[in-house]
Amino acid sequence: MSGRLIESLATTPMLAALFSDESVLQAMLEFEAALARAESRTGVIPKDAADAITAAARPCNFDIPSLADAAFRAGTPAIPLVKMLTEQVRKTDVDAARFVHWGATSQDVADSAMSLLLKRAEPLLIGDLSRLDKALEKLSDSHKDTVMLGRTLLQPAPPVTFGLKVAGWLASVRRGRRRLQRAFRTAAVLQFGGASGTLASLGERGPVVAEALRAELGFGESAAAPWHTQRDELATLICACGVLTGSLGKMARDISLLMQNEVGEAFEPGGDGRGGSSTMPNKRNPTACVLTLAAAHRVPGLVASFLSAMPQEHERGVGGWQAEWPIVAAVVQSTGVAIASMAEAAQGLSVDAKKMRLNIENTNEAIFAERAMMMLAAKLGRDAAHKILNAAVKKSAEERTSLSAVLAGIPEVTMHLGPAELEHLGTPEQYLGSAEALRKALVSEADRENDDKEQ
Repeated sequence: MSGRLIESLATTPMLAALFSDESVLQAMLEFEAALARAESRTGVIPKDAADAITAAARPCNFDIPSLADAAFRAGTPAIPLVKMLTEQVRKTDVDAARFVHWGATSQDVADSAMSLLLKRAEPLLIGDLSRLDKALEKLSDSHKDTVMLGRTLLQPAPPVTFGLKVAGWLASVRRGRRRLQRAFRTAAVLQFGGASGTLASLGERGPVVAEALRAELGFGESAAAPWHTQRDELATLICACGVLTGSLGKMARDISLLMQNEVGEAFEPGGDGRGGSSTMPNKRNPTACVLTLAAAHRVPGLVASFLSAMPQEHERGVGGWQAEWPIVAAVVQSTGVAIASMAEAAQGLSVDAKKMRLNIENTNEAIFAERAMMMLAAKLGRDAAHKILNAAVKKSAEERTSLSAVLAGIPEVTMHLGPAELEHLGTPEQYLGSAEALRKALVSEADRENDDKEQ
């Protein structure tokens, strides 16, 4: 199943199916059936009633358009769902029908259904993050010695390695993954509190039923108490999605800039209908970057919308939690499409190391002015060296000659820098500083990730 055409650039096929009407309905019905079984196991309702409710709680027994229309009038899909389910159960067992939704409230259904969807979304996102992680680590290792221009404020700067740049992407992705997994563990949990969050309708059996229901639905953890108007854990997940999508957007921005024709240093995979133009056959567009950047533009506003809905009234809110479903679905799907897009880009990224070096050479060594200044500063002082290099860089640009050639004609320079030093001034490998050590440090964050998993 695929998403709606208007959302085709905002999700993946698997996430679109997960948040489809059919899947949402299935999740709500799973809650109702699991509730009945849990209450049967704990002696709250008869087993025959639980069996009848479970048998009736099948999506094929429900008309989704009618349910959606009724939800609009009721202010929640749970009320018409319970009514329809009760009618279905009554067809086979009149006595069992009175036990439908026993002790629960509408928000219990809605929140627990969303938690089930989030629980199922996590492995989809983590699977694509694993693909991205492996591709980025391989890229970083393969290009640890590939020199390229550093760029600050979009202008040429001293050289870096492509391996270091990729390691920066990788480290932020790994940090984002850890935040995301922690947030999923605490956000995708059961909601079961009854009318006011006390489970009063179940008497002293409330906690026992809640634990049985948690086990029935397969949730690994349980909240200490119902969280009807305490939305901080879910907000943390939404924020984690926002941060991760922003990190992926940074990666996408870098790649799209490297793909510009006048730069031409790295390219997304093409072919199979990717990256073409409807009018220009020459185009190779950064499609994965487009989808990721679109998500990175979209998600911050959604995060803000979720946070703005957090101040909810007393034990059950008016409008706050009702705003959440479309926000959560959009954030998770946007995060998913960003992850999947960057995984595809990283796995098929082609790197033009020759063009990277050529772009360094085309600066006529201007990017090594800092290096020359530091060499001279040790002899002349920083201010004097800075003044000499300012004039030399200007002359180099005007005459379109190398910086080292200009410096070779300045007596104040040649008194302190010999021909060999000037000859190798523009050798990028000799001015990488701690690039490789920093790259290794970033890549080694894998060890921290493993430690977190063990904990």
